[in-house]
Amino acid sequence: MSDLLHHWSYEPFLLCALVLGAWHELGLRRLLRRTRRDRVTRRRARTLWFYAGIVVAFIALGSPIDYWGYRYFYVHTVQHLLLMFAAPTLIVAGAPWQPLLLAVPLRVRRSALPAIVHDRWARPVRRTGRLLLRPLVAVATFNIAMVGWQIPGPFDFAETDRFAHVWLMNVGMLIIGVLFWLQIIASAPLRVRTSLAAQAAGLLVTNVVMWAMAISMSLFSDHTWYSVYNHVPGVGMSAFADQLLGAGILWVCGDFWAVPALIVVVRRLIAREDGEVDSAIERMLGQGAAGRLRSRASGWT
Repeated sequence: MSDLLHHWSYEPFLLCALVLGAWHELGLRRLLRRTRRDRVTRRRARTLWFYAGIVVAFIALGSPIDYWGYRYFYVHTVQHLLLMFAAPTLIVAGAPWQPLLLAVPLRVRRSALPAIVHDRWARPVRRTGRLLLRPLVAVATFNIAMVGWQIPGPFDFAETDRFAHVWLMNVGMLIIGVLFWLQIIASAPLRVRTSLAAQAAGLLVTNVVMWAMAISMSLFSDHTWYSVYNHVPGVGMSAFADQLLGAGILWVCGDFWAVPALIVVVRRLIAREDGEVDSAIERMLGQGAAGRLRSRASGWT
C-alpha cells in the first residue's frame, strides 16, 4: 500500500492537467450556451471521455508508475501502453478541440485564426499540420515511435536522461498516440478521412508490429536488452525475467485496444460492402494485391 501512496510526482503534470481541464471547461461552457438543449447532456457526457483521458495520462506520467518504471521494465511497458493506447483513445473520443479553441479570448481568435489560415508566414504550420494528420504518416510515426523507443540504445538513453524520458519519450508518445487514433475515432469537428479499409490495415499492421516486438523480446532472446535494468538496487526478479513479463504485457494488454478496434472497423467495412467479406478483404489489401492473390489461388488449383 505504501508503494501506491508514495512516489507521486505532482509537477509539472498535475499543473498541466489542471490548467488544461480548466481551459477546456471554460470553452465548453461557451459552447454549451450556443448548443440546443437536447444536445447539451450528450455533449457534456462526451466530455467525460476527455477528462478520463487526462486522468489516465496523469496516472501514467505522475503516479508511482513513472517511479517504478525506472526499476522494472514491465512497469515501463504498462506506462507506454497507457500513453499510446488508453489515454489517446479517451482524449480523441472526448473531442476537446472546439471547447479548447473557444476558450481563447474572442479578440485573439478574430486576429490570430485568419492569419494562421491565410497568411504566408503560417504556411509551414499549415503544411506540418496536414502532414501529421495524413493517415500513412500517422500510422508510420506511431509504429516507428513504438519500435524506436524499444531499441536498447534510445531506451537506455531515455532512462538515464530525465528530459529525454519525460518530454521526448513519454509526452511524445502521448501526442503521437492522439494523431494515430484521430485516424480511427471520430472527434468532432475533425472528420475521420481515413477509409475503413485503410483503418483496418493500419490497425492490423500495428498489431503485428506489437506481436513481433513481444516475440523478439521473449522467444528470440536469452538475455535482457536493456543495461539500465541490470543493476537496479532493491529489485528481486532478474532483468531478463522482468523483460519477459514486459513482453507478455505488451502482447496481451496492447491487444485490449488494437484487436477490438480492428474488429469494429472490419465489421463496419463488411457492412458497407453489404456483407461481402471478399469485397471487404479486397479493400483492405488493395485491388491490385487482391487480384494477384486470386490469380495465384487459381494457379494452385
